[in-house]
Amino acid sequence: MNYFEITYTALGGLALFFLGLKYLSEALQSSGKEAIRGILASLTRNRVLAVLAGVGITIFVQSSSITTVMTVSIVNAGLMELRQAIGVILGANIGTTITGWVISIKVGKYGLLLIGLGMYPMLAGQRAWVNGLGKSLVALGLVFTGLEFMSGAFTPLRTDENFISYLHYFSADSLPSILACILIACLLTMIVQSSSAMLGITMTLATTGVIDFDTAVALIIGENIGTTITAQLASIGANTSAIRTARAHAIFNILGAIIFTALFPWYVQFVDLIVGGAADLQSEDGSRPNIAFHIAVAHTMFNVLNVLIWIPLIGFLTNLVIWLVPQKEEKEIHKLKYLGSRTIMAPEVSLQQAEMEMDNMVVIAREMFDVTREYIVAPAHNKKLFDRINHLEDITDNIEEEMINFITVLLTGPVTQEQSTRSYGLMRMADELESIADALQSLSIYRSRLYKRNEDISPAAWQDTLEFFDEVTGYFDRITAARKRNADVTEVKMLIKEGRQVRKSAKEKRQRHLDRLRAGDCQAMTAQTFSDMFMSLQHIKNHTVNYVEAYAGI
Repeated sequence: MNYFEITYTALGGLALFFLGLKYLSEALQSSGKEAIRGILASLTRNRVLAVLAGVGITIFVQSSSITTVMTVSIVNAGLMELRQAIGVILGANIGTTITGWVISIKVGKYGLLLIGLGMYPMLAGQRAWVNGLGKSLVALGLVFTGLEFMSGAFTPLRTDENFISYLHYFSADSLPSILACILIACLLTMIVQSSSAMLGITMTLATTGVIDFDTAVALIIGENIGTTITAQLASIGANTSAIRTARAHAIFNILGAIIFTALFPWYVQFVDLIVGGAADLQSEDGSRPNIAFHIAVAHTMFNVLNVLIWIPLIGFLTNLVIWLVPQKEEKEIHKLKYLGSRTIMAPEVSLQQAEMEMDNMVVIAREMFDVTREYIVAPAHNKKLFDRINHLEDITDNIEEEMINFITVLLTGPVTQEQSTRSYGLMRMADELESIADALQSLSIYRSRLYKRNEDISPAAWQDTLEFFDEVTGYFDRITAARKRNADVTEVKMLIKEGRQVRKSAKEKRQRHLDRLRAGDCQAMTAQTFSDMFMSLQHIKNHTVNYVEAYAGI
């Protein structure tokens, strides 16, 4: 028995399997980016729809780990409530079962054919859908070829006496051996950070006759516990809500595993009863032709039944994690930290997160408009409003820095031309929003000087200032609304032209101010402050135009 050959063949097959899953995830995300955006936009407090959203996202990204990491980071940004997040994670556990059905199909020997059929359209396809189709075929080919290599590596083990004697301890014929199988599967899944990869190994060991159905089911239970490690790692350093989300994911899977372990013999019998053909039926060559389908059913039923148990208990689970993870005493700033390893986050999901964070920045900037206007029209200095403006500006600084760092890492990986264009556009948009926040902060600082000196500009100057402030605010609102509804090129061009009208209005107001200054209606000292405030508003208008130009570039 050449154990070295078995090892490197199995590892090579696993590597091909991993690569296939990665390509499949990227292809599905690229072709379904609008669907992903729609699912994220429709996230709701309704627990059933949140679960369905989790199912949909996981089907596209082909990884419950990606979905849970994304959910934790969105919660950390304050863009999703804990109850919503728990529903999405429940759905992710159902969505990940699709992988089991894909790899249960007995087409391993056609893997190279799929690679051959998909290679040309993947490399030379001129249209996005042709390129995506080719990449999907290559991905499936790599998945099946990887499984075929692993199957060939594991086949000799079923007749190896040393391995069989060792495997006796993990035969799932008693409670201690069931627990041992669960533990080893949990640890291995934590190491590889992919329940799909472990499920592929489990199916390969079972179909080659190395392990029986009982052992495979016990391994599935352990894999569902082990997959929670990714969310736990993603929550390190996050805010309280994100940590609670990760803990809810672990509690959900661990308690589900306990329930199914307690019902293990009856659960195995039930699956064997409802699926045609005996799971452990062996063919002449020692393989088990029926077991892959049985494992896929067992894996799906485990997750579906577990979700059905927990859907009515989402409120209880929410309260439980709130009790387990108390609110941090220090003040928390909601910001998207893009937690988790970039190696598991495919480009399309990363860009969707960045776009959601862009929406978050727009909301913060819009709040700054309201707070700043309230501050500058107040009869006296309001410290609470002034501090709020500075606090919001600090948040935009943090978000811009994190977004640029994140997108920079994204661009070091394999991205399409379209994804690269969107990435650079998002970085420029983040920079322009942060500059708008800076200008609003400057406006409040200039106003505070008048408060401190107990001075004020003339009523006519104030009227022009507030009119221009409202014009700039309205222009900002129209542009951000256009982006939100994915305005076409014609509308964007009209908005850019509209910026010239706002600039013309500013010129007229500045000329009126100079006329007042020459007439002696304004003092020179306050006139300078008026000019500084007016320049801040012009900067806001200019950065708003730059923002829409960056959007037009995307």
